[in-house]
Amino acid sequence: MGEEPDEAARQLYLTIIAEGGRIPCASVADADRDALRQLIGIGLLMVNRVDRCYTAVSPRSVSDRLGAELRSEATRLLVRAESLPGALDGLTRAYDAMPRPSGRAGGAVHVEGHVHIRQRISQLVSDCRSEVLTAQPGQRPADTLQVALLQDVQLLQRGCSLRTIYQPVALAEPPALAYAEEVTRHGSLIRVLDEPFQRLIVFDRTVAVISANDDNSTAAFISDPAAIAFLVGTFERDWARADTAEAAVLGQVPTRTVPDRVGRLLARGLTQRAVATRLGLSERTVAAHIARLRDRHGAQTLFQLGWLMRGARDDR
Repeated sequence: MGEEPDEAARQLYLTIIAEGGRIPCASVADADRDALRQLIGIGLLMVNRVDRCYTAVSPRSVSDRLGAELRSEATRLLVRAESLPGALDGLTRAYDAMPRPSGRAGGAVHVEGHVHIRQRISQLVSDCRSEVLTAQPGQRPADTLQVALLQDVQLLQRGCSLRTIYQPVALAEPPALAYAEEVTRHGSLIRVLDEPFQRLIVFDRTVAVISANDDNSTAAFISDPAAIAFLVGTFERDWARADTAEAAVLGQVPTRTVPDRVGRLLARGLTQRAVATRLGLSERTVAAHIARLRDRHGAQTLFQLGWLMRGARDDR
């Protein structure tokens, strides 16, 4: 079977060892039959039909045998993995040559649900041939970063370029810093912009992905050339104003803390919900920052806090 014995099988094996390594077939209780079949399947027990006994086999010899089988299977899988691209080469060429809409036929396709959005983006990453531009406001979950790291490293290893704009809050956590350090090591370029901006991904300047609602549960996949040119122009303007991310990648504290950024947006008249959307944070997190700011400045209302924060900003 090539599996480890479960607890019941282990206990039965130890019982047989305590009996001297042999036990009559008739002595096995009905409750132990499943464990018995498991031990026989693994090879830890042998059936001696001459004296109608079960005989224990050394785990060391079983381990050597199973280890050799597993190594052989691993080698077979590696060989298969290496040959798979060649086996699918004809299908890949047909996919690449598939007619696609051009000119003004392009538009936008809305995709709902985070799982479906990620699947479509993964396909675009696989199909990308030259360049990816991304603007990522707010913090990214650790599990999302793990998936993104694998995809982005493979993208860079294929020779594609990757440029990303983050807000300082997005690089405030260790998983984000680890991701940034690894992709930078493979050639990715990262900059930090301490301003609000919208989430954006552009593949080969032919397909752009933007959020279609506040919670990012719906995305618009845009292929219209004029719309993509506008979005790329917006990205390039933000890129030109952004700072390099060397300090953030090295783990240094960003120049402005999250509460400071919340205060600056309140001073501009934004609501709590709008602040959460701009910074990519939950409303509960923003509410906690606002509560601390109200205590710090002695503000009774959100309007008063915004007014006080505006005065503090002007003093600087």
